[in-house]
Amino acid sequence: MVTRILSFALALGLLGMASGEAAPQGKSLTPLERKQQIFPEGDLFRIFKTPMSEQEREAMAFLYAYMPANDLIDYSGEFYLRHVRSSLQARQEMPWGSKIPDREWRHFVLPVRVNNETLDSARMVFYDALKDRVKGLSLYDAVLEVNHWCHEHVVYTPSDSRTSSPLATIRTAYGRCGEESTLLVAALRAVGIPARQVYTPRWAHTDDNHAWVEAWVDGRWHFLGACEPEPVLDLGWFNAPVSRAMLVHTKVFGHYDGPEDVMSRTPTYTEINVIGNYAHTSPIEVEVVDEAGRPQSDVLVEFKVYNYGEFYSVATKRTDKRGRTSLTAGRGDMLIYASKPEGSGYRYGMGQVSFGQDKTLRLVLKHQPSDKLEMQLTVTPPREDARYPEVTEAQRVENNRRMAQEDSIRNAYVSTFLDKQLEGLDARGNWQTLKTFVEAAKDRTKAIALLRAISAKDLRDVELATLQDHLDHTQIQPTYRGQDELQMAYIYNPRVANEMITPYKHYFQEQIPLSLQLRFKQSPEQIRQWCLEHIQDVSGYNPLAYPIQPRGVWVSRRADAHSLGIFFVALARSMGWPARIDGVTGKVQCYTEDRWQDVSLAKASSKPAAREGALRLSYEDNGIVDNPKYYYHFSISKFGSDGRLSLLNYDEGDNGLEQGSNWAGTFKNGAPMDEGQYLLVSGSRLANGSVLVDMKTYTIESGQTTDAQLTMRRDTTAVAVLGSFNSENLYKHLGDAHQLATTEAVAGATGQTKSILSTTGRGYYILGVLGAGQEPTNHALRDIMAERELLESWGQKMLLVFSDEVSRSRYRAEDFKALPKTATLGVDIDDKLLAELRANMKLKTSDLPIFVIADTFNRVVFISQGYTIGLGRQLRSVITALEADRCPTPTRTCAVP
Repeated sequence: MVTRILSFALALGLLGMASGEAAPQGKSLTPLERKQQIFPEGDLFRIFKTPMSEQEREAMAFLYAYMPANDLIDYSGEFYLRHVRSSLQARQEMPWGSKIPDREWRHFVLPVRVNNETLDSARMVFYDALKDRVKGLSLYDAVLEVNHWCHEHVVYTPSDSRTSSPLATIRTAYGRCGEESTLLVAALRAVGIPARQVYTPRWAHTDDNHAWVEAWVDGRWHFLGACEPEPVLDLGWFNAPVSRAMLVHTKVFGHYDGPEDVMSRTPTYTEINVIGNYAHTSPIEVEVVDEAGRPQSDVLVEFKVYNYGEFYSVATKRTDKRGRTSLTAGRGDMLIYASKPEGSGYRYGMGQVSFGQDKTLRLVLKHQPSDKLEMQLTVTPPREDARYPEVTEAQRVENNRRMAQEDSIRNAYVSTFLDKQLEGLDARGNWQTLKTFVEAAKDRTKAIALLRAISAKDLRDVELATLQDHLDHTQIQPTYRGQDELQMAYIYNPRVANEMITPYKHYFQEQIPLSLQLRFKQSPEQIRQWCLEHIQDVSGYNPLAYPIQPRGVWVSRRADAHSLGIFFVALARSMGWPARIDGVTGKVQCYTEDRWQDVSLAKASSKPAAREGALRLSYEDNGIVDNPKYYYHFSISKFGSDGRLSLLNYDEGDNGLEQGSNWAGTFKNGAPMDEGQYLLVSGSRLANGSVLVDMKTYTIESGQTTDAQLTMRRDTTAVAVLGSFNSENLYKHLGDAHQLATTEAVAGATGQTKSILSTTGRGYYILGVLGAGQEPTNHALRDIMAERELLESWGQKMLLVFSDEVSRSRYRAEDFKALPKTATLGVDIDDKLLAELRANMKLKTSDLPIFVIADTFNRVVFISQGYTIGLGRQLRSVITALEADRCPTPTRTCAVP
């Protein structure tokens, strides 16, 4: 084994000059030597002077050669050596260790990083917790067992986009899918099982995205839902939606040469396409030409899926010498966009394609920035064709038993901190940190204010030293002493962007020479000039822009553009200047002369700060949506100097549901915007997953207000009868959903047998069959809560039925207190309701949740099954159409009571 690993390392040239000396003149550089030349400051490679075995040295050389810049700078060599030794220990001690090929071990066991999480010592902690639990199992069963262990500790809950570390996720006891899958990958790797996080960057048939896990078992990659254990592999609630995906991919650290389709390579990772494991696929070849028909080489081509009110780039490629590139994807529609800089501007072209029908697309770079374009498209996702492995009834019963037991273990842990909230701040398992911080603070009021300034997720994993640093070592410029809100949000606050917040103010005040501090305190311009002179750009070694900690930038004198912005803001705040990265435009700004002013950190840029105009959007109620929401219904992107589109980001809140900014609140009366060209995209998602899209470009000019029309297209097709469902069917009645949630008495409700008709009364009603505790059901119920006002004013009943008693036991009433007062809870009896829905509506699977709108004449006019973001909007659309049919001359009052 040692000989095999060492020979591989030498063949790759990874070991190189591991002690830090320069390569001999004329010799080509190894990846590690090249890294050493790019990062000479801070003695970042000193760990290679430590005595190591050949195995350890080869593993360390691989990690250091391919790790992104933030990992190289922010974590010590000793940190990685501990991980390497633990990984080698697992390979030696686990029964499957000798069966794992070198390639799979190197790329899918050895790396510490999974995605964009904060790194921690989870590998060692998890190995101790899991080694005896899995040692006697087959590799297949060990994967299932590790997932059960993860479910024992963590359950799904949406949150913001920053990814907590695996240990922080364990302490919190919940996480979104990205955090759950990061946790499971870390746990599998800890016991020597190759694992990778895979994801669809965006769904095609519904909004949002999803991440899950693939594990290598005896020569094959199998998938599983993280923290959502099933009796067998290759089974999850997402089997059906992933069959409609356009793309599934993962990023593999290192120069990976596996059998999968390679989409791109960078100095740190290889991106591979694994959509063929899940869905029917087809290739498309794209040819890019100029207006004279000449092929254009090295042109950026973006493959875009409609999702969350925008066309999101799921893949980016460049044309070859013939002006061509290609992609294999699921059999649905995409928008293909190509742009090429030309002189002081650019030219671009775009076109819609349907994978599986179209074989080629010819894009002509004919549009210029000044062109005014308007387009309407109908975007269709792939059709569902789910694949399912066989599961016996005994396997299902045993899995349900285990999940219920794991729920009880996790709930017992959660109960230890549920009543420990401080001033209404929910820190979950981190409550003791907040309590200690406030009790030790000299100024309790200011300590509480600081806690309110950071994000909800920060409260759950922030360290005491970080809070104390920013409370005790913040300096305020005399100019801002009376502006408490400005001070707390933009000077005291350690949060800048999407980084893990860290202590740095006292460090800067100690490490930066006093003469330089005095310069920095004179003007933010002094800080900007110092950054331009002393910080070297290493974006190529951090292509995913993982944030480098401010202290790391100071030590290494290296940063990518994003990390440099964070560093500038952190340094400015440490010197007492209010600073921020603007949430809408992403621009670095400092507050001087009573206003926010842009700070340019681009060395080659001589452009003056952008001048502002305003955008005012008019909107005519389409009878379904009266106040379109940003992200959900529409989005705005700015054309860059190279023609690439950059999404403007507006408030979306901490809950991850994008319920922040909307038309009336942000754009109706005009929103400030930098001068330039923009693309406005809006879409109406239909029940079958298709989208009616409206696109238009406009120009913002300095000092002027640009008026544009926001259009939400509407499907004018009349409501049709889709099938039948017997309203006399019986179920176990639990009671009013709102009352039971308020009293938290769902688990104790005994239930009585009732008919649907006796509960709903005559007329239309909504029936939902739920898989409580599952991510699709949680999303659906949150969408329904968002439409509570409509559903209550409509007045018709909603019956929410758990699929069985196991599902009922997993329902967390405290999460759904805002359900409409028209909602009733129940339990399906012997799968009767589900069986009839499957038979009558010709459903291929029993995937949950299932929602129907039906009437007591047994006619079904709407059905939704499985993972659907935007269910509330779909219900609104159908209800509006039903009310329009009821009113010969529909009005807003009649259409939506």
